[in-house]
Amino acid sequence: MMSQNRQEEKDRQRAENDYLINLKAEIEVRNLHQKMNLLMEEQFKTLLEIQRYQTKLLEELTDRQK
Repeated sequence: MMSQNRQEEKDRQRAENDYLINLKAEIEVRNLHQKMNLLMEEQFKTLLEIQRYQTKLLEELTDRQK
């Protein structure tokens, strides 16, 4: 009976440790998603700026040819 109680306590402790590890992993994954989203937003803004600049250059070229 005592060894069974000790085993149950070990099992409870193991289950709690597993839960905490899984929780920490989930938080880390969420943080990584947030960082990736931020990087993608910044990259998209940069691409839009480049596209605006290219459009401006094309307009200047076509104006010169007229």
